[in-house]
Amino acid sequence: MIIQPAIKSNICVRVHPLGCKENVRRQIEFVKQSGEFKGPKTALIIGGSSGYGLASRIALGFGCKTNTVNVSFEMEPRGATRTGTAGWWNNIFFQQFAKEEGLSFKDFVGDAFSFEMKEVVVDYIKKKYGKIDLLIYSLASNRRTDPRDGVTYKSVLKSIGDEVRGYSIDITSLSLKEEIMEPATEEEINNTIKVMGGEDWQMWVEMLSEAGVLADDFKTIAYTYLGSPATYPIYKDGTIGQAKKHLEQTAAALDNIVKEKYNGEALISSSKAIVTKASIYIPIFPVYGAILYKVMKKHGTHEGEIEQKYRFFKEMIYGNERITDEESRVRPDNLEMDEQVQSEVEDILKSVSNENVREITDIEGFIDDFMKINGFNFDNVDYDEDVDLEELAKLELL
Repeated sequence: MIIQPAIKSNICVRVHPLGCKENVRRQIEFVKQSGEFKGPKTALIIGGSSGYGLASRIALGFGCKTNTVNVSFEMEPRGATRTGTAGWWNNIFFQQFAKEEGLSFKDFVGDAFSFEMKEVVVDYIKKKYGKIDLLIYSLASNRRTDPRDGVTYKSVLKSIGDEVRGYSIDITSLSLKEEIMEPATEEEINNTIKVMGGEDWQMWVEMLSEAGVLADDFKTIAYTYLGSPATYPIYKDGTIGQAKKHLEQTAAALDNIVKEKYNGEALISSSKAIVTKASIYIPIFPVYGAILYKVMKKHGTHEGEIEQKYRFFKEMIYGNERITDEESRVRPDNLEMDEQVQSEVEDILKSVSNENVREITDIEGFIDDFMKINGFNFDNVDYDEDVDLEELAKLELL
């Protein structure tokens, strides 16, 4: 099969396995070239197959030889034409590279929200490692079945109060298109909190604690995005913002518990804006991101996910250069929030249009990153080569 990108409504429905391998390899090479650092012995990552979760796993595994356990929901390839998800291949090839380095790892593919998955993972940790030093919560999902009542809740990307209008990016035409974000109902707000708030994170910590597998000085970190005033209507002031408030309230409650029991800490970390599988079709965000890329590259401060997570763990979590805000959130997005950077982004946002979008933003770079997380646009991958998916599908997670 010759695998070419297939974009539908700004979603890439086809991925390239060998491109995914290259994506993982390049992140590993960055860490190895940047040098080792002090870190945790064993880490559990909820959502470690892509984005900041994958970058965290790579930074820890290859930066300080951390044993990593990942829980993610992915689709494996089927037959000769269905390519599976990028996260599936990221897991496969992370394992290949980690095995070559003699690292210890484990992947569980399934519903991280369920009690069944939690029990399997906790039992594995107890038998294999005894205890963990770090839990990273980097789960992104649009639905969650609460294991206690069996009800499935769906999250929505909506505003609160008034509708929000703004430009998004059409990937196929490299142009702007107007999007309208409708106001959410009270039920939709509550459902979004159920899916994207801190409830499941707290359940993981409680089950791990009850099983006696949390080490002294245990840390747990949940990832969030705060953004700038330019993105407040869709994040801080929208349904996502309400879920993130709940996440922060959960962090405060967990912090008291792990401090008392383990001399540890529970943290919220606000990450920099990057391209993810979901962010490309969120109203306003892609245009903001394309402008941010342009400005930060000009200033020499642009970071992808691996650059940020390497700096985050080496300097802010296991080093002595932690940056926090008044709400005690850890802020590796400090370079994005630089006053000069934000001032320039705001000025460009006011004047961006279809006539100048390619000149005053880095729309090409933003979309290039989107293609890369799906395994495309790597200069050393032959995309005209026939890929035997059925043969590749024989690779199994260990």
